[in-house]
Amino acid sequence: MQPITLGRMRIHKVHEMDSPTPMSMNLPGVTALDLERLRRWYDPGDDEITLDPDTAQMTFSVHSFIIEVDGQTILIDTCDGNHKDRLVPPVHQLNTDYLGNLRRAGFERGDIDLVMCTHLHFDHIGWNTMLDNGRWVPTFPNAKYHFGRRDYAYFQSEPAGEEVHHASFLDSIVPVMEAGQGIIVDEDHVAHREIGNGVWLEPAFGHSPGCCTIHGRAEGPEAIFWGDVIHHPVQMIRPDLPFAFDADPVMASQTRQRVMRKAAEEDLLCFPAHFRKTSAGKVLRDGDAYRYEWVAE
Repeated sequence: MQPITLGRMRIHKVHEMDSPTPMSMNLPGVTALDLERLRRWYDPGDDEITLDPDTAQMTFSVHSFIIEVDGQTILIDTCDGNHKDRLVPPVHQLNTDYLGNLRRAGFERGDIDLVMCTHLHFDHIGWNTMLDNGRWVPTFPNAKYHFGRRDYAYFQSEPAGEEVHHASFLDSIVPVMEAGQGIIVDEDHVAHREIGNGVWLEPAFGHSPGCCTIHGRAEGPEAIFWGDVIHHPVQMIRPDLPFAFDADPVMASQTRQRVMRKAAEEDLLCFPAHFRKTSAGKVLRDGDAYRYEWVAE
């Protein structure tokens, strides 16, 4: 994705990795008809989308977004992180060039003023910290980090079945708090200026207990960073299906549909956390469902 300018905001994408997983594992219930409908408007340029749900893949792009606005540099979602022990084998002990990609986007670690996380799952908080002489330290030394209150309390409690996210809480959240750089905020927090002219959170509960969308507007079109409300384009056709990692599948489905309706009706420019290609785009009505139109390179 090339940088996108919206009024006073300039938005960049920083890629970490692509992560292919079986569609039938993540979204059981998808049919051949759903996949045929998806292929009418989604062509990722490889064989990810077949017409057989048992062979189709969901390949997730894992990336961050950076907003430059009014002299502030805001980093949204910090991906998986390097050198971290994870119960999920594909992201265990990674060694990616994320920081190199950050530099190639025009930023050093010390340039980041604020880190915001749409939610506190391991693949959205990993680069909050980095290994330094055997210790986890904040990756962005000059930044404040905003953590949503509901997710913070939930993952701090070491909930059953959430071992991978609790482990990431310990190595990617706790060291930030101990360094005095973390701030616990409500899920409707205004991070910069004011709603409609700044950067703010809106509740989008379901995928995690405190999942949020992040919104930005600064004398231009409004942008929405929806995190994991929608992981993959196929969910725009089947928002009713439970995603494998939704904490509350019913609420997550309701949130997906509400966010897509809002994005389409209000013509928001969308920045999904895991869509491939240019990632950014618009949600459009498509009969009884929705489709996605990517911003051209």
